[in-house]
Amino acid sequence: MKPSKLSPFRLSSLLRLQKDPALALQLFQNPNPNSNPKKPFRYSLLSYDLIITKLGRAKMFDEMKQILHQLKQETRFAPGEIIFCNVISFYGRAKLPDCALQTFDRIPGFRCKRTVKSMNSLLDALLKCGEFEKMREILQGMDKYGTPDACTYNILISSCCRSGNLEYAWNVFDEMKRRGVSPNVVTFGTLIYQLCLNSRLKDAFKLKEDMVRVYGVKPNAFVYASLVRGLCGIGEVSLAFRLKEEMLRSKLKMDSAVYSTLISALLKVGRKEEAFGVLEEMKEIGYKPDTVTYNAIINGFCNEKDFEAAFRILDEMVEKGSKPDIISYNVIIGGLCKEGKWSEARDLFEELPRRGCPPDVVSYRTLFDGLTNLMQFKEAAFILDEMIFKGFAPRQASINKLVDRLCDEGNLELLSVVLDSLGKGNIIDADAWRMVVFMVCEKDKLIGSSIVVETLMMP
Repeated sequence: MKPSKLSPFRLSSLLRLQKDPALALQLFQNPNPNSNPKKPFRYSLLSYDLIITKLGRAKMFDEMKQILHQLKQETRFAPGEIIFCNVISFYGRAKLPDCALQTFDRIPGFRCKRTVKSMNSLLDALLKCGEFEKMREILQGMDKYGTPDACTYNILISSCCRSGNLEYAWNVFDEMKRRGVSPNVVTFGTLIYQLCLNSRLKDAFKLKEDMVRVYGVKPNAFVYASLVRGLCGIGEVSLAFRLKEEMLRSKLKMDSAVYSTLISALLKVGRKEEAFGVLEEMKEIGYKPDTVTYNAIINGFCNEKDFEAAFRILDEMVEKGSKPDIISYNVIIGGLCKEGKWSEARDLFEELPRRGCPPDVVSYRTLFDGLTNLMQFKEAAFILDEMIFKGFAPRQASINKLVDRLCDEGNLELLSVVLDSLGKGNIIDADAWRMVVFMVCEKDKLIGSSIVVETLMMP
């Protein structure tokens, strides 16, 4: 008995159910293996949409391009703009701005009109990639794609904020209102977040009042979270708790980020009991502490120099199924270095791979800076060499500090080792070279400086 053939509808159903993008692609490419090759399968637009989405999410971009090419050959239907909006978004998340631009440019070739929707997707993708200049180029021809909407202006306001130009963000906000486009909760959330980030709490609270009174827009959890963070950042913990109560009265869901901010702020001012009270409240209302929450607690204990408690939290995280991340460990390494416990910091650093969390650039920089500040130059030189070998770059100020101190000590042997490491990574700047040349040329330090001179002369 011959197996029944898949219909276009059935293929779409199977594609939706298939979690593995590679298997989904195989199914799409060969839905009926035993069918007559002279009678090609009649794909539906939905099946194209499903497979393109699966491949895009999996970053299988070469395969996605092949499907798009196949879609372009279809004569039975023209794809909707939403397919290209999704493709552009996938490229934005993958930090591939040129691919996003190419997709936008090729939309008309699919017999599909570009509107403000695909333009917004492109602007958002370019924003994610930090391509502000390319965004400006798109904006010059903005009106040919239709009337800019709230989404367009929200993206522009975000781009101004991300590039550090808050005043220009206000200009965009004013233009938005002049054009009769109503700001929404995302607009206000973006501006309030940036105001809080710049410690302009008075302006942030005024905007919160205006969004309700003037524009009739209710603040969401993101707006409250930004204000809570801002208040905690300037030590106004009591006001932050008042805002939290207002949030609960508005029946807005508190998220773990807000709880973490409050816990961290309480620990910072030594209100440990209250911090753990908030943690218990969090658990009671059904929120499981996540890594962000635990990291806030670890940071609080490190600030109090209670490293035993910080390590206990690491153990508790593992027990509760919330695996410590690299931030958890970096906070403790930094705290230990700050308190002069460089040996313990190094031991924890060396344990990271065994704990399933390989050190990142912050781990290396934190330990290297700590060792340098604590005058443990031999250890610092070893970490520097390993760091450069792994492809991580130390901060230039930290390099200069180590070189300067080795020059002051006249430690020529270790200095040559450090210079050799820096030479391999090609990351030493003019200031560091000047320090070395000055030291070598000092009369009382010329003896034994041949190794350093050789290092200086290396190609």
